Amino acid sequence: MTLKQLEAFYLAATLGSFVLAAQRAHVTQSSLSKRIAELEAALDTPLFDRSSKRAQLTEAGHRLLPSARQMLELKEGVKASVRSPAELAGACRFGISELGALTWLPRLVARVRQQHPLLTLQPHVDLGRRLERQVARGELDFAIVPGPPDDPHVIAHPVGDVQFTWAAAPGRIKGRRALSFDELSQHPVITMTEGSGLTRAFDVWAADNGLRMQRIVASNSLMAIVGLTLADVGLSFLPKTFVRPWIERKALATFRSDPPPRRPPKLPH
Repeated sequence: MTLKQLEAFYLAATLGSFVLAAQRAHVTQSSLSKRIAELEAALDTPLFDRSSKRAQLTEAGHRLLPSARQMLELKEGVKASVRSPAELAGACRFGISELGALTWLPRLVARVRQQHPLLTLQPHVDLGRRLERQVARGELDFAIVPGPPDDPHVIAHPVGDVQFTWAAAPGRIKGRRALSFDELSQHPVITMTEGSGLTRAFDVWAADNGLRMQRIVASNSLMAIVGLTLADVGLSFLPKTFVRPWIERKALATFRSDPPPRRPPKLPH
């Protein structure tokens, strides 16, 4: 019995897929299957039910899973005890929202490359809720997305604030005064799809205040929403720093609402 065999078993058991487990272990599916078969031979008992399309554990597999987890945690503890922070190595697969990818991701990558040259970053850009599900399934090491997680098993750590502002094409909103809810409801609002943590925060605010708006779910792309706002399709609620270039060129105008939307949740996870 080896740690590589236990790792192959643990990944397949927790991810529910030999294909995903092979990807996380950075081996071919045949190599992963061979390791699990060798472990079953060493224990003289099947650990997976091969009649199912998913990697379903047998009763023996369920009994082995906690011990395998402890062995792998012990292995990581041993490695951490002899490795300095500058010696982080291997592949780090993480999720990030489009907002993060378009703003501070380049600085993060540059800093990691400088401090941990042996660490390979593998970012995956998607909507927040999808990334959260991938974290919960073990397909990603972590994710940086707006808003608190839906899954109680996902641990969140705030890492920063994002300031938002109402935006519109020049001329749609007259003057700089704050718009009431009745006035806001007269305009279409362009938002992201329901898989976005930003959209969920906006919907909660609107529901808490009884605001009914002509909502248009246009795209899962911030750039597309900016384009639609520039084309005067409707209002949008966007990160201040992100839209600053359009504001400075007077291609977009900002305005306030009364009451203002509450500050969106900090970016976890």
